[in-house]
Amino acid sequence: MFLSAVSGGLVALGLMATETRVGTAFYAMALIVLPALAFVGVATFARALQSGIEDLGYARRIARLRAYYFDNAPELGPYLLSVPQADRLHVQGLWFGRSQPFVTIAGMVAAITSLLAGSAVGVLATLISDHSLPPLSDHSLPATLLAGTPAGALLLAVLIRHERAAWSRAGRTPLIADTKT
Repeated sequence: MFLSAVSGGLVALGLMATETRVGTAFYAMALIVLPALAFVGVATFARALQSGIEDLGYARRIARLRAYYFDNAPELGPYLLSVPQADRLHVQGLWFGRSQPFVTIAGMVAAITSLLAGSAVGVLATLISDHSLPPLSDHSLPATLLAGTPAGALLLAVLIRHERAAWSRAGRTPLIADTKT
């Protein structure tokens, strides 16, 4: 859904740029669409991260259940992949490494959201640096890049740091057995 919204928003901006020759209407629309898409991105990032951490909990429970089978029903050994306990989550496709935040859905959403936010800041910087609203004849690429690039990079750093901290907390959190019957 997020990528569909981004695609639709960027196509709309492209059509608007063609129609208005990158005039005032384009900048007004860009300053509405890009921040809105960035907000949707932050919300999607939060939910994707939450979902990924829930998946970690499920994988940990599956690993515990497999350990129970190996301990209490060794005759099932030929039917189950026997993996040392330290490697069980890795075999299920979950691992913790420095690059892990960049290969998750949340990491991908963070990268796209950062580009959108940086673009919004760049558009705003272009408007401010032109010192004149209409007709916007002399667009400033350096101002756009000098404002948008650090803004996008800063947001990406904040989101990735948040993701790493969340995964670290999830990895340290012990599983609590369900005591309800």
